[in-house]
Amino acid sequence: MNQLEALKRHTTVVADTGDFRQLAQFQPQDATTNPSLILKAVQKPDYAPLLKEVMAQCRGKPIDEAMDRLLVRFGTEILSIIPGRVSTEVDARLSFDTNASVTRAERIVEMYQGAGVPVDRVLIKVAATWEGIQAAEQLERRGIHTNLTLLFSFCQAIACGQAKVQLISPFVGRIYDWYKKSAGSSWDEAANAGPNDPGVKSVRQIYRYYKHFGIQTEVMGASFRNTGQVLALAGCDLLTISPELLAQLATSDAGVERALDPQEAKAATIEPVNYDEAGFRFALNEDAMATEKLAEGIRAFVADAVKLEKLMKEA
Repeated sequence: MNQLEALKRHTTVVADTGDFRQLAQFQPQDATTNPSLILKAVQKPDYAPLLKEVMAQCRGKPIDEAMDRLLVRFGTEILSIIPGRVSTEVDARLSFDTNASVTRAERIVEMYQGAGVPVDRVLIKVAATWEGIQAAEQLERRGIHTNLTLLFSFCQAIACGQAKVQLISPFVGRIYDWYKKSAGSSWDEAANAGPNDPGVKSVRQIYRYYKHFGIQTEVMGASFRNTGQVLALAGCDLLTISPELLAQLATSDAGVERALDPQEAKAATIEPVNYDEAGFRFALNEDAMATEKLAEGIRAFVADAVKLEKLMKEA
């Protein structure tokens, strides 16, 4: 049994890619996409016809509608390969607009339903800003399930739990990146590996809190830099992993130990935490890493969305 097969015994494995032609070999349960991954995919020759086809269908339509059509087209192709759910992202330019995020999410779901995809196979990805979390809470009440992305801090996870969102995606690798860059030449890679990795520690804290208090929101570790980070979170509800790291896991036969245990979390001594808007904003502001990475992540997704729009107009 290889490490990927062994990991699947403890955790639901999700593929983090827009390149649906890569998916079948890894047999993931779910898949996640974002504007950056779709941009990467459409620049490959394999996907040029798909881009042209979508743009031909959307001639004369606003570019934002064409963008959603393209995302949904990739999503439906992915869903023809995997048994579970696909995550599709609301435009990051709406990260601070609750009402616009809700409207855009509902349109994406309508497009999926028009393509014959039931609502329970789609997760709408929204940035875990205060406004994004409020949008997700409204969507969940309407039966549309959400995946809160760009999540870097404990306070974001608490607010998501309070909002009863379906799933959160804490970004392991980007947290690691920030601490490594901040430490500079004093960074000790060995001392900050495995369970001591700052990104891994963040997800473990969230997982323990959710399981301790019986919060139903699923925890899905994301944004991995190496297989060590993945394996240090074996037992997490889900882990979304790039095709490159999935391939590395599939070619290793080293053992996989369960690292996260819900029973241990239930037995732990943990104080409950709640946030209103002011408390959330203050707690996020106090966390320099989360504040910087959230802002940087939104800017990066926006930049890639703009590049994708440019490619679409040229198609």
